[in-house]
Amino acid sequence: MKITIKVDPELCIGAASCVTIAPETFQLNEENKAWVLDHGQSPEGNKYERVIEVSEEEKENILLGAQSCPTLAVFIYNEEGKQIFPEL
Repeated sequence: MKITIKVDPELCIGAASCVTIAPETFQLNEENKAWVLDHGQSPEGNKYERVIEVSEEEKENILLGAQSCPTLAVFIYNEEGKQIFPEL
């Protein structure tokens, strides 16, 4: 399955909880904002948004990383584009 992960750099405070939980998906840049990785691969182009193919286990781990964000700066969308986190 594919999911879209977006980080709002305006909301991100660099707490790095997402990086701690899902380091293969998130890393902090030089401004202490989370970038989205694709299975550890550095981003090209828009570094705050990425569509990646994941297993159910990987998806759950990424969701845990998003849920750990104190400012809810990480948004997750399913293949149909429906926002699955944070829940609306």
